[in-house]
Amino acid sequence: MNNPAEQIMAANKANMEAFEAAFKKAFTGAEKLVELNMAASKAIMSESFSHAKASMAVKTPQEFMTLQTGFVQPMAEKSTAYFQHVQSIATEGSADVTKQIEAKMAEAQKAFGASVEQLVKSAPAGSEAAVAAFQNALSNSQKAVESAQASIKKATEAAQSNFAVATKQTTDMVKKAAKAV
Repeated sequence: MNNPAEQIMAANKANMEAFEAAFKKAFTGAEKLVELNMAASKAIMSESFSHAKASMAVKTPQEFMTLQTGFVQPMAEKSTAYFQHVQSIATEGSADVTKQIEAKMAEAQKAFGASVEQLVKSAPAGSEAAVAAFQNALSNSQKAVESAQASIKKATEAAQSNFAVATKQTTDMVKKAAKAV
């Protein structure tokens, strides 16, 4: 496979397969979220009906307040567990996809570099200036891609960190609200 066109086509095929795998991972994460939401919805419905039935059997205001407190406090813990589960699904999925894409991008850059080297070796005499300009442009574009990848990675890490903070704040507020009841 010394033909640069064949090398580029092989790299493109490998990239397409990597993107397919990444999309499959993304759909797996979405399926996990749907399953989690369905399970949470069923549990909430069941607990709500049980609580409503218990509320109808209450005879004194004190019993009602005790029942309410007993209903709200576990909800705070369940909300915390739910948000942590959502975060773990999101983090797991994005980490796997990121690793796959980075690996395939590195392979593609390597294959493209080998193709360019082959083209440079077979360039006609007298085209050294054009070849040097092309190689410089290629080098600069690869640096730009690496910089963009680094920025995306930082943004992803920041988003995950912000999500973790928001989850903690939400669960803290739910716990405070539960204690106030």
